Amino acid sequence: MQPRLRPPRPPSPLLPPQAAFGGVPVITWRRLVEADFPLLRTWLLQPHVHRWWNHETSPEAVDRDFGPVARGEEPSEDLLVLEDGTPVGLVQRSRYGDYPEYLAELAPVLPVSPEAVSVDYLVGDLARCGHGLGPRIIAAVVAATWADYPAAPAVVVPVNAANRNSWRALEKAGFTRVAEGELEPDNPVDDRAHVVYRIDRPAP
Repeated sequence: MQPRLRPPRPPSPLLPPQAAFGGVPVITWRRLVEADFPLLRTWLLQPHVHRWWNHETSPEAVDRDFGPVARGEEPSEDLLVLEDGTPVGLVQRSRYGDYPEYLAELAPVLPVSPEAVSVDYLVGDLARCGHGLGPRIIAAVVAATWADYPAAPAVVVPVNAANRNSWRALEKAGFTRVAEGELEPDNPVDDRAHVVYRIDRPAP
């Protein structure tokens, strides 16, 4: 499941290069801003994205769904991901404790700490899919999460069981499947079967 978890954190400059899986090409990211919405809309219209990101795609709907985070009105981060400086995707990152209703929904499947973090992710261009970009993005963002969220014991990601590409990307980024169960799907055409993946904070 992609929970659309949205910490207003002060907008940060482009983060230092995160070099996962050998360091080339370079993955960086910055906060999504309203000027990025036309690009985001083109991604949300792509069939491979739209299948799992069940968003309306009018300009008004994109502003409704992503504007509050971009303006710092909701407790989450939408991160525009770049590969060698070119925008290639989006990561949403947030604390479970900021969304108690979702924490409660997940609890029967897998109890998690309110300090745990969730991520959701997309690669906007289909031509870039299938070449390891998704796992590199996930691994880079997770590596930064331990410093960005010092109280987080783990990153926990529920995924619809039918979304094999998504949970395989998590496995390639080092996540382990820790639970299976029923959760509300993002897209009503899907059933409630979900798998839950977790990666723990590295030992000091």
